[in-house]
Amino acid sequence: MIEIHNMYKTYQINQIEIHALQGINLSIRKNEFVAIVGPSGSGKSTLMNMLGCLDAPTSGTYILDNMDVSSLTDDEMAEIRSKKIGFIFQSFNLIQKLTALENVELPLIYAGVKSSERLKRAKLALEKVGLGERLHHKPNELSGGQQQRVAIARALINNPPIIFADEPTGNLDTKSGVEVLNLLKELHKSGNTIVLITHDNDIANQANRIIRINDGKIVEDRQVI
Repeated sequence: MIEIHNMYKTYQINQIEIHALQGINLSIRKNEFVAIVGPSGSGKSTLMNMLGCLDAPTSGTYILDNMDVSSLTDDEMAEIRSKKIGFIFQSFNLIQKLTALENVELPLIYAGVKSSERLKRAKLALEKVGLGERLHHKPNELSGGQQQRVAIARALINNPPIIFADEPTGNLDTKSGVEVLNLLKELHKSGNTIVLITHDNDIANQANRIIRINDGKIVEDRQVI
């Protein structure tokens, strides 16, 4: 599903070069549940941006589902994201004035899906994450855990094969965090490839494989027994 060869990412800040990724080589198979773990500043978020086609590498090759996406234009990367990738973020990224249903519908609006089909698919996605009774609630009427489940439903709405979850439990209490992790496990069982970004070793241990990154390099890659 994912093949990275000799990937580098360098940022120029004033006169200083920041080497965020340094020669990353990585392979992730279809239907793996992988945790990418490392401290703040280790390069894990930069790596997620590369994997999620949110940014382009300075050099190196990225093959996503048999397609070389290393040098695509911004518009081409946006199309890949809409078809193949779902994102879950720590801060939920919900639009406060929209209901849960309307938030989940958004990617379908951008994709040009007609209204009746959008409504049907958004309802099913919210029911899948246990929010069938909260369709018309706005984010401020939902708990943190419920807001994250809305975000998960939105990530699933286009049936992407890959889900990137960036610190998905970071703003949640322990109980809600466990519920979200269990939901990610269920998505994995149903066939999704899950890439979980975290700084927390306990959360990383919920995955089937742990890739540890530090100073822009992979320092550990192991299966979890």
